[in-house]
Amino acid sequence: MTQNLDSTTIAAYLQDNPNFFNDHAELLADIQLTSPLLGKAISLQERQIEIIREKNKGLELRIAELVRIARENDTLMHRIQEWTRSILKVELEADRTKTLVSELQSIFSIPLATLRLWNINDTYKEEWFAQDVSEAIRIFTQGLQVPYCGKNNDFEASRWFDANASIESLALIPLKTDAETFGLLVLGSPDETRFRSDMATDFLSEISKTASAALLCLTT
Repeated sequence: MTQNLDSTTIAAYLQDNPNFFNDHAELLADIQLTSPLLGKAISLQERQIEIIREKNKGLELRIAELVRIARENDTLMHRIQEWTRSILKVELEADRTKTLVSELQSIFSIPLATLRLWNINDTYKEEWFAQDVSEAIRIFTQGLQVPYCGKNNDFEASRWFDANASIESLALIPLKTDAETFGLLVLGSPDETRFRSDMATDFLSEISKTASAALLCLTT
């Protein structure tokens, strides 16, 4: 009596017996598969070649994507280095804020950028970057573990720009020491997709570290 076997049982048997077709090589010539590429019946060997080609094509696309990402990251790193050098060239401590912001806009093509610092040394308390900020902003910034990217939900910091500025998306970058925050760097754009909530924040975190180190000297 012939036992009816389902495909799962047959597949399991072949997996457990990898030498089956070595022992029954004559069966290979009789096996016919339908090619999804050619739309006709082909041999098992031909189908195996198709599968290998498909896998290779997928690997090539993946490698091309990784190369693209690597090039983009390399470009971003060079821009961060260029921006850092521009800050290091500034001799007067109070002038670092202006250079930091303007060069950030220029090198990274950011439409709007500004910052505020608190716990400022009395020497700089009349400077533009030392304007009062609310306690809510300080608490919000203290709570930022990573920079915020996303839609401008009428953040108080968005009102640090000109009243006529159109700001649809923001990046809010905390300036801090190991113990506390002492400022907030704000990047804005009229493009709602420029700073998205699903963006990686690795490079913004590097900007945070560099800006914090450069401006810490202005605080008490």
